[in-house]
Amino acid sequence: MVTGTDSGVIAGRKAQLLAWKREFAAQDRCIYTRTPDHVLVSGVEPLAMEDGHWTGVSALSGATLASGRYSAKWRETAAEWVIEAEIYITLG
Repeated sequence: MVTGTDSGVIAGRKAQLLAWKREFAAQDRCIYTRTPDHVLVSGVEPLAMEDGHWTGVSALSGATLASGRYSAKWRETAAEWVIEAEIYITLG
């Protein structure tokens, strides 16, 4: 996992689980919302590309702590659409 600012790289499943557990346990955790601006579905493969903007707000105050842009690659499986890759950049 690479953070949106590229300031941190968290390698391995165990390290990522610890990072998320720490984030969710924090009293004033950051709540992230991802809002799509566009979704482009391939006409030749079971793929789609989503891009949009995201914000992270304080759970206690509602103040915006960070924001930026993201892109996500989706793949349609037999049962559902699943995310195959994501990238985020912090801009604010």
